[in-house]
This record gives sequence, structure tokens and C-alpha cells, in this order.
Amino acid sequence: MERLQGVVGVVLILTVAWSLSENRKHVNWKIVGIGLTLQMFLVLLLQNLPFVTDVFIWLNQGVLAIDRATKDGASFMFGYLGGGATPFEVKNPASNFIIAFQVLPVVIVTSALSALLFHWGVLQVLVKGFSKLLEKTMGASGAMGLGVAANVFLGIIEAPVFIRPYLKSMSRGELFTVLVSGMATVAGTVFVLYASILKDILPNATGEIIVASLMSAPAAIMIAQILIPIGEKRTKGDQIPTVETKSGFEAVIRGTNDGVQMALGIAGVIVVLFAIVSLVNQGLALLPTANPTTIQGVLGLILTPFVWAIGLPWEEAISGGELLGIKTVLNEFVAYVELSKSGDVFSERSRIILTYALCGFANFGSLGILVGGLGAIVPERIGEILGFGFKLILAGLMSTMLTGALVGLTL
Repeated sequence: MERLQGVVGVVLILTVAWSLSENRKHVNWKIVGIGLTLQMFLVLLLQNLPFVTDVFIWLNQGVLAIDRATKDGASFMFGYLGGGATPFEVKNPASNFIIAFQVLPVVIVTSALSALLFHWGVLQVLVKGFSKLLEKTMGASGAMGLGVAANVFLGIIEAPVFIRPYLKSMSRGELFTVLVSGMATVAGTVFVLYASILKDILPNATGEIIVASLMSAPAAIMIAQILIPIGEKRTKGDQIPTVETKSGFEAVIRGTNDGVQMALGIAGVIVVLFAIVSLVNQGLALLPTANPTTIQGVLGLILTPFVWAIGLPWEEAISGGELLGIKTVLNEFVAYVELSKSGDVFSERSRIILTYALCGFANFGSLGILVGGLGAIVPERIGEILGFGFKLILAGLMSTMLTGALVGLTL
């Protein structure tokens, strides 16, 4: 019965995506079939061959190296605010993590590295390689494929910045797919963080988080191409934009300046979005209910039937819906903390399914990061990105829930 629920979940999620599609007649169901097959292959491969997960842990060391290098630069500039040693005893370590000084600098460093790799021609080679691989499997272009793959390890804005020279020429469907993949996955820099939160309730938490992010990449391609089919126009791997910089140093400086503009835009939009959520919650708190009403609580109730459909028993689905509501309105970090403190509310099987369903950046803050960041580097497409709006959050949420449902079929 539990596995049958998972099948219902897969069908339900795909049906909802199709009903919201901009062009139902052009949905490529072959891509959907290939994506589902690829996801099942990945989960069976990674569950039965643990050394494969070790390979991805090794690949993630490159991301962690960038994070450590950024921390060195940020701590030199901002001291303990940037992640350096504190001159006093910290009683609450969580309060020592400041997004403005420890996360936004990563955007700046990634922007500079991307510009340098493009100047050297490394980025173009990667795009060509992904073009050949993904055109034969999921019909994806090289630039789009590289953007999706980068999102498995990089952050929600760092991945599109990595393929920045190609963003202007991408089709509407390609751009949407890259952005959805960012919403459906998490960055390699938080793999260990989330695993440390879940280690007491989930065996091999690190491996599960990595597998979850990896599996949701093809799910994102599927859901995105149902909602906004790519059509015929594709950014091929041999469509190489002109290199505008004359030296590596110029590329680094130009990339740094672009990164600073992105960081400022991201900071501003995040402050405003979180303020709006707070204002709405303050208004909802005035309703005459037993407990204060919040956006995340209302969303959790709406999501409860979907949580049941992906494999949780009904008595656990309400609490699971609350976690997905928290993840969507606030972020997955808070949701994972709540999951780790849930005690015996969930069975072991339900905890695993929820770990996969929660493993994505689809929330209001991430939407702010995308709008603020991409508005600085591709201002000519900001209207198009704003038009995607909450559809990006919805697509990312459906992708991770689809992954959770498929994992539940193997448990």
C-alpha cells in the first residue's frame, strides 16, 4: 500500500505540472520517461554501490575548497563577521553565521572564477562536453546541461553565474530549467551542515543528502520542461559567446565587479521579501484561531494530501506538510532542524522520504537571491525572470517531492 502511494504521488505531481503547463501540446513525454528512468537508476545505483557516493563526496571537495578560500578572504576583510575567529566566547554558534558576510562573498568569488574560466576557454570546453552527453539522453543543450549539473554542487545563484556568458542567448525554456534546477537542489557547501543536523535520526546522512541533490537534477529538467517546454530553439555547445576580456587579470576584476553588484541586489531583495512575509504573518496572527496562523502553516495544510501521496501514512502527513510549509516559506535548514527534533512522530521510512522531499532551495529567500543576482548580470531578461515568479518555487518543490516519492518506492 505504501509503495502504491508513491506511484499515486508520481502521477499526481506530473498531472499537476501538466495542468499548469504553458503549452501542453508540446510537452515531450519521452523526456519525462527518460528522466524517471534515470532517477530510478540513480537511486538504485547509489543505494547498492556506496562507493559511488564516495566519488561525489570527493568531487564536492572542490566546492568546499572555494568555500574555504572565500572564508579566508572574507575573514581578512570583515574579521569574525566573515567567519574568522571571534574575540569572545560564542554561546550560540548559530548566531555567528551572518549571510551578508559569509554567503554573499561566495557569489563574488564564483563570479570572478567564472569570468576567468571563460577567458581561458575552460568553460566553453565543459559546455561542449555536456552538450554531447545531455543531447543524447534528455535532449538538453550544453549550456543548460552544465547549469543544471553545476546546481548539484553550487548555490542557487553561483550555478547560473558559472554559465553567465550563455544566459543572454538561452531560450525561455532553457533559462527556466536552469533556475528550477537551482530550486530543486542544494549547494555542496551545505551537505555536511545538513548531514550534521540529521545524523542522530538518519544513518549515512551525508550520503542521503548528496543522493537527494543529485536525483533532483533530472527531476528538475522533467518538471521544468513540462511547465515551460523548450521547443526547437536550443543553445548548442558550439555557440560560444565572444570573449571580451584581454587578460586573465581583467577577467577577474570584471567578474568581481559584477559579483559585487549581484551581492548588493541579493541583499536588498532578501530583506524586502522576508519583511513582506513577516507583515503577512502579523496580519494572519490577528485571526481568531486557537494557534497563531502563518503562511507556512496554511501552506502545510494544502500540501498534506501531496505528502500522503508521496508515501507517508496519513497520521504523519499533516506533520510532514508542516515541514514542507516551513521549508518553502522559510528555508530547508529550519525544516531539517524541526525534522531532527521530531522524535517518534515519523517512522524511519517517512524520515528518509522527507529528507529527500525537503532537500532543495525552493523558498521565498531563494527567489529573492535569483531576482537580485540575475537582475545585475542579465538585466535585459529580468522581466522574463520576474514573470517566472512563484512558478520557480512551485517547480522546485514538485521536483523534490517527486524525488521523495521515487525513493519511497525502493524502501
